[in-house]
Amino acid sequence: MTTKTIISTELAPAAIGPYSQAVKAGNTVYMSGQIPLNPNSMEMVTESFEAQAVQVFENLKAVAEAAGGSLADCVKLTILLSDLANFAQVNEIMQRYFTQPYPARAAYAVKALPKDADIEVEAVMVLAD
Repeated sequence: MTTKTIISTELAPAAIGPYSQAVKAGNTVYMSGQIPLNPNSMEMVTESFEAQAVQVFENLKAVAEAAGGSLADCVKLTILLSDLANFAQVNEIMQRYFTQPYPARAAYAVKALPKDADIEVEAVMVLAD
């Protein structure tokens, strides 16, 4: 039986529902979707799509580091967008946080996201043995 370890950090927003920021099973870390909540104030970042996306990746980075890894250890991202018109900007912002070889990725347009966010990203990370 695989042991599950719950990952939690004050450097990322607290869960706003019945879920964990991340769960580690073996060397794999499943990171819950992050929206652009400022972890200090728990208020949404709203000034621009870029600011929202940066906050989301900063939140994911904090969770990855709390789990003992980094964004470079991510193997899969799922990106949810309120508008696919922001797809090109997501690519540009991602390049600030990831270098080749890039993680696998899926991106979807969705009708709505929690707290009216324009972006949510979840990730799967694999840590070295």
